[in-house]
Order: sequence, then C-alpha cells, then structure tokens
Amino acid sequence: MKKRYHNLDHIENRVNPLKLVSYFYNRNKGKDLKARIAITQTTGSNKASQGTYYTWIGHSTFLIQIDGLNLLTDPVFSNRMGLEKRLIKPGISLHDLPEIDAVFISHAHYDHLEFSSLKNLKGSPHFFVPVGVKKLFTNRGYLRVSEANWWDSIHYKGLDLYFVPAQHWSRRTIFDKNKSHWGGWVIKDRKITLYFVGDSAYFDGFKKIGSRFDVDVVFMPIGDYEPDWLSGLSHISPEKAVKAFIDLEARRFVPMHYGTYRLSMDTGPEALARLYMEWERQQLPLDQLAVLMVGEMNAF
Repeated sequence: MKKRYHNLDHIENRVNPLKLVSYFYNRNKGKDLKARIAITQTTGSNKASQGTYYTWIGHSTFLIQIDGLNLLTDPVFSNRMGLEKRLIKPGISLHDLPEIDAVFISHAHYDHLEFSSLKNLKGSPHFFVPVGVKKLFTNRGYLRVSEANWWDSIHYKGLDLYFVPAQHWSRRTIFDKNKSHWGGWVIKDRKITLYFVGDSAYFDGFKKIGSRFDVDVVFMPIGDYEPDWLSGLSHISPEKAVKAFIDLEARRFVPMHYGTYRLSMDTGPEALARLYMEWERQQLPLDQLAVLMVGEMNAF
C-alpha cells in the first residue's frame, strides 16, 4: 500500500459533510463580491540579469529572478479553478514569461499544480516537487524532475534548495488523499534566502524553520481562511500569518494566496485589510511589509 504522509503533529484535515451545506448557503452573505485587489499587468519588462527580483503573477505564482536565473513557484494561469472563475488576470501572461530555469511545486492540489500551465512554459525547466508527486510528472513525459522530502536539500546552479514542512494536506483524486507530501521551499544563494511557504496553517514548524534559516524574504499566504472550522487546519489567517512572520524572524513579508480565486468565504480585499490591521497592532515596521499589486516587480 502506498505511504500516506502526515503533518508534524499528525493534525488531519477532516470536515463534517453536513456543515458544508451551511457553508455553501451562507458563503456570500454580507460579502462585497465586486471588490478586487490591485493589478498592474507586466509585459516584456521582466528581464533581470543581476540581483534578486520577484514578481507576483497571482495566487501562489511568483516569477523569482536571481542573477539571471528565472524561477517559478506553483505556476497556475487558468481562467477557472473548479467552479470558481479567476477574478483577475495573471500579472504576466504565459506568452510574456521569459525562459524558465526551474519550477517549485509546494503540493498537488489543483490550484498549485496545473499541468495545462506547465506544458506552455518556455525553456526546459527543472521541476522540484514533493515526494510522491514525481510520478505525476514522469507519467506525462517530464524527465527533469527532482523529488524531495521534508528537510531534504538539493544544489542547483549555485542555489541551495530545501524542502521544508507545512501544515496542510494533498489530493488529486478521491483515492489518493495524502499519498504525496506538501511543504514549502527555501531558496538560498550566497547573498539572500527566500522562503516560499506554499499552503499552510499556522504551526510550530515556522519556529523550526526560522531557527534553521536566516530568512530575508518570506512569500506568505494570507487567504482562504474562513470559516475557521473548514480552513483553520490547512490555511492561515492574516493575523496568524503575521505571527508566523514573527516566529521566522524574517526581514520582509510578501503576502500571497488571496484575491485571485475565491476558494473560501473570505475575499481578497478583506484579507489584505486584516493584514494591515494586524501589522499595525503588532507595531511592525512598514518597510518590512511588501504588498505587491498583481504584476508588480520588487527587488531585494
């Protein structure tokens, strides 16, 4: 029997099906469904040969450029995610992306691993995936694939890569729940350490990761947290995301995973407003919070 993977403290994501009826009935009550997060679409201005730059494409997709290397996280460009329409266009279209050197996948959920997007990438990228996911790639003819378990390290073109824990789960079909792993990626070179969280609830693992790595920039999810009984064990609220940032002792917080698809009750503008409120409540320096418009490039 194929191995099933677990969270650090063996917390499992279980939902009472009867509660889901109430969830779908009440999902839109009191919500402003017309509000959108800001976007500035990038076309052809994403070439960076020196230094470290990152551009938010939407949801959990970033183009990260380190000294001429082009990296992508969880590339998803689809106009739909299940029954939900994409609320905003990708900040960079697939056509306008540069040739990609490497792709980092956090887990196998469809809003993080979308093969229809991957097959249209330029270049011949190397894919870095959690243990249990590689077979999905090789079955489709992808050969440049490296698989990692928690705390595994890989050296790639001058970068040290580490697959680190998250509190989440995985599934592609009704038969394969948790038969592949989930986690985040730490990307490190001589000058900078980036941490792409992927999908995660708040957990003690943030302190462990912070004790092992001197994180400069963390790409932190803040959306799909409401209601707590449905999402609280696998997604992180803006308030707990700030707590995770403090645990990590990171230098810069870049929010993600909000406002692109509406996969829970909360909306993107709500998540962002709560993030600002918690940042102020914790009296954290504003220059450590880098809220990007979709399509916006930033440098470190």
